[in-house]
Amino acid sequence: QVQLVESGGGLVQAGGSLRLSCAASGSIFSINVMGWYRQAPGKQRELVATIVSGGSTNYADSVKGRFAISRTNAKNMVYLQMNSLKPEDTAVYYCNLLNPDGVAYWGQGTQVTVSS
Repeated sequence: QVQLVESGGGLVQAGGSLRLSCAASGSIFSINVMGWYRQAPGKQRELVATIVSGGSTNYADSVKGRFAISRTNAKNMVYLQMNSLKPEDTAVYYCNLLNPDGVAYWGQGTQVTVSS
């Protein structure tokens, strides 16, 4: 089992910044993919960004150039730096870890609210 705990959400004005953190513990393979997803009210959960343990990243088009994902493998941490936030970024943000055995784990989510 893997446990994921997010932190860093909150309320921010449009144009502001927030940094999300996620701590992973448990049965974590050294090679894995960690990422952030988000779900706005009435919408499906969507990919925000992912990062492989080797460092390769992938971003949703809507956040490219504004968000940056990073990780610290030694501490099993993943981060999401969010800049130039927009009201449409408002959502619950979920941390995700995908082990090479195909099993995915989710955190409990952290609310990000961007006011206009």
